[in-house]
Amino acid sequence: MGTIGFLGLGIMGSPMAVNLAKAGHTVLGWNRSPGKADALVAAGGREAASVAGAVADADVVITMVPASPQVEALAYGPDGIVANARRGALLIDMSSITPQTSVDLARNAAQKGLRVLDAPVSGGEAGAVEGVLSIMVGGERADFDAARPILEALGTTLVHCGPHGSGQTVKAANQLIVAVNIQAVAEAVVFLEKSGVDLAAALDVLGGGLAGSTVLTRKQDNFLRRAYDPGFRLELHHKDMGIVTDAARTVGAPLPVGAAAAQLIASAVARGDGALDHSALLRGVELLSGYGRER
Repeated sequence: MGTIGFLGLGIMGSPMAVNLAKAGHTVLGWNRSPGKADALVAAGGREAASVAGAVADADVVITMVPASPQVEALAYGPDGIVANARRGALLIDMSSITPQTSVDLARNAAQKGLRVLDAPVSGGEAGAVEGVLSIMVGGERADFDAARPILEALGTTLVHCGPHGSGQTVKAANQLIVAVNIQAVAEAVVFLEKSGVDLAAALDVLGGGLAGSTVLTRKQDNFLRRAYDPGFRLELHHKDMGIVTDAARTVGAPLPVGAAAAQLIASAVARGDGALDHSALLRGVELLSGYGRER
């Protein structure tokens, strides 16, 4: 069992750090805003006072923050990971960022003797809590193999996708599929309700057929209760759709349905729903259907 510096104890990062501590690793957690380390400390981990303090003696450093600017802020500068982690340490960035940011980070960290994997996740808060995340990894195969005992405490589907940046590219595709799926289910919900069908019964039977999906299973209760406590915030999905749209443009891949989903997510964020769970795309369909904001 190794020493892990875990940076970013938010909705996803906190339960992930807890699972690592429960698996027997020594975990030093740090978060930019205070008061986020209580669950980790209760699980046997420790809170670090600074980024440098969290990474100085770590065998592995894990970052789990919202976007590329936050990863870069943690990685670079006199108090950052690259300047303070010991030579030979493995940096696993589990944030969802641009593939190019991951490629640049791997190159810059290698100059300081650090190994890097980009390892974004899918599964939301529930997957993080249950330790059943899907983890898509880019980087050297030997580093992926070395990281496997750590990743196994966090997820059940662990796949090496290719060189640096590949994990982020696959995550972008994941977010494209999830966005379109949520929008399709939201439209089906309104269609079913306006048709007078028992919604709970309809979603149950749809979930058992070809229309079934992890989105439908995980978000069914959100749709039924109109409960939008954030498991994954719309504002973060908005950021991810920007990543996949830009990456697809770069390689010449058309995203006609994805572009529509991206616009609907952007509209939800502009309306003030960015802090809600991405299942709140249903609110936009309701507005288009004349339900009104009171629902």
